[in-house]
Amino acid sequence: MVEVRGEYACFTRPELKAERFSYEVMTPSAAQGVLKAIFWKPGFEYRIEKIDVLRPIRWFSIRRNEVKSMTTEDWVRRAMVDQSLRYEAEADRDQRNTVALRDVAYRIYAQIELLPDTHGTEVKYREQFRRRVNRGACFTQPFLGCREFTAEFGNPSQERPIHGQDANKDLGVMLHTIVYGETGGETYEWFLARLDNGTLHIPPRGLELPTAAPPTPGRSQHRRAHQRQASC
Repeated sequence: MVEVRGEYACFTRPELKAERFSYEVMTPSAAQGVLKAIFWKPGFEYRIEKIDVLRPIRWFSIRRNEVKSMTTEDWVRRAMVDQSLRYEAEADRDQRNTVALRDVAYRIYAQIELLPDTHGTEVKYREQFRRRVNRGACFTQPFLGCREFTAEFGNPSQERPIHGQDANKDLGVMLHTIVYGETGGETYEWFLARLDNGTLHIPPRGLELPTAAPPTPGRSQHRRAHQRQASC
């Protein structure tokens, strides 16, 4: 377990492309990102089991300048060859509205799943993770959805999940995991999310909706066939 807190958070709903609009609570994929920022090795993956919501769901909105285009590998290759190629951010800038969360806190429960041919053990990785949390150490600064919304993290407290009207509600279809293929392409996993007594329970697997370029069978599939677990 680990707790994360922050002044702001935005876990963007992917179906709303024109404007950023956050889910009401942290998504499993965002929780995985926080854990990997604290401690990650190529021999295992994190599986999020549940997330406690520790602060009331509160909103705010801002307008931000963003660029409309995304950098591609092809553009980077061409820029490396052609030194005259430049990206003009001012010509590609757009102002968009963001509806995000403020004053958030979550308690993340996760399992470690060892990948095939891994030489480490569950206990080894679990203890390394715990030592880093105790020291406040991280590989990169954890963030809550957007990189500018940085997160603090630490050991779990005795704080109870939220109660009241927002503690029990359907949250709709939520992003579960993004699985990246070894030769390109992505597979998105989804699930029907619900908050029960302030806790979001997450199934081991979501419903897969592949893109036009599905991932190559490999690590992402084998990791579940050979998984062993240890609590974080």
